[in-house]
Amino acid sequence: MFKTPKICLLILCLLFVFGKSKAQTWVSGSYYDVKNNKFTGLVSMKMSGRPVVPDEAFIQYKPNDKANPVKISASELSSFTMGRDSFIVAVAPRLGPWSKFELDFVKVVVDADPKLYMFRGKVSGGGGVQPDVGVGIGGGFGSGGGGFGFGLGGGISIPLGGSYVTGYYYGENTAVMKQLTPVNFIDVMSQIMGDEPEIVDQIHQNKYNLRNIDKLINNYYKAQASHGAQQ
Repeated sequence: MFKTPKICLLILCLLFVFGKSKAQTWVSGSYYDVKNNKFTGLVSMKMSGRPVVPDEAFIQYKPNDKANPVKISASELSSFTMGRDSFIVAVAPRLGPWSKFELDFVKVVVDADPKLYMFRGKVSGGGGVQPDVGVGIGGGFGSGGGGFGFGLGGGISIPLGGSYVTGYYYGENTAVMKQLTPVNFIDVMSQIMGDEPEIVDQIHQNKYNLRNIDKLINNYYKAQASHGAQQ
């Protein structure tokens, strides 16, 4: 009986993984244009080709698998979702890591007062964010007539090439957002997560900082979820 060499099996496995990851660049989602019209279908943030408008990031959208994708520039939309993750348009802040685009997208991490935003991408040479389309803790909130969600945990990573930086920002909206730093971390995060006193106590006990903020966010939503289960 013919036996397939191990190297052939390895190549087949690699091709399968590559094909799967390539297919995952398109994620079920939707976007709202500047007139608050909603379009649902498949969304991609894998930026290929030139931007529609110079200095603006863009998404690619198609209503279904068989449709031809179209590029939608940041100035043409107000927000979009990919899976359970939500993104809104933001002008480049004065401080902190940012892409080569003046107008780009930030992920809404916590919808509170102030809100917590995250930008993850290349500082130069590419732009855009690297979304984590979560399958973990999820929820929804309303803004501008549209519904958004958030997702934390493992998920799809869309590589942009090169090295990445992550910046966290806070503010009532993206027009006034400021960078989250080690200096203001305790005060800002205590305010954002003030509805969870136990989490706030842990913040003041220095159990969290910018290096493990992902753990803080996950624990915050776990606390939120536990309260929901008790109701």
